[in-house]
Amino acid sequence: MSETIFAKIAAGSIPADIVHDDDRCLVFHDVAPQAPFHLLVIPRKPIVNVAALGPDDESLVGHMVLVAAQVARDLGITGGYRLVFNCGRDGGQSVDHLHLHLLAGRPLGWPPG
Repeated sequence: MSETIFAKIAAGSIPADIVHDDDRCLVFHDVAPQAPFHLLVIPRKPIVNVAALGPDDESLVGHMVLVAAQVARDLGITGGYRLVFNCGRDGGQSVDHLHLHLLAGRPLGWPPG
């Protein structure tokens, strides 16, 4: 996997508005937000997308979801939110580094896209 912009953010070589940082993942504000709250949860481990996950990644993905929920609480998001993993180009993935979108702050319609 080539070094992506997310890997560079995780390494600290590209700045980001980081709201959570631990040894397994970090959370930062999306630079092109699609909602008043639009954050990205990325693992430090370089994984291309959901399709590339293996059995050893189960706890990492669970950790990412739990971190997203804690960040939502910390930001005072009370009206609900959406968590989204995009997978592959047809799934809307634009950066080849696994990431979980946390979207909130406006009504989110269904179906998306």
